[in-house]
Amino acid sequence: MNAPGLQESSIYCPYCGESIDVLLNPEDVGVDYIEDCQVCCRPIEFHLREESGGWLQAEVRSEGE
Repeated sequence: MNAPGLQESSIYCPYCGESIDVLLNPEDVGVDYIEDCQVCCRPIEFHLREESGGWLQAEVRSEGE
């Protein structure tokens, strides 16, 4: 069960290409943050934006890209 407001999303690691599930927090919209890949442990840079209907969209890239 997710905390209220959190949205589950699947992203692809920019390093190893594996699909991983992450929780997106609406409080992080417009903020860049780093989370390690659950498979290869390399740092993934996230940038969240809010889409229509309140859905969150994550842009991911390798650190420093």
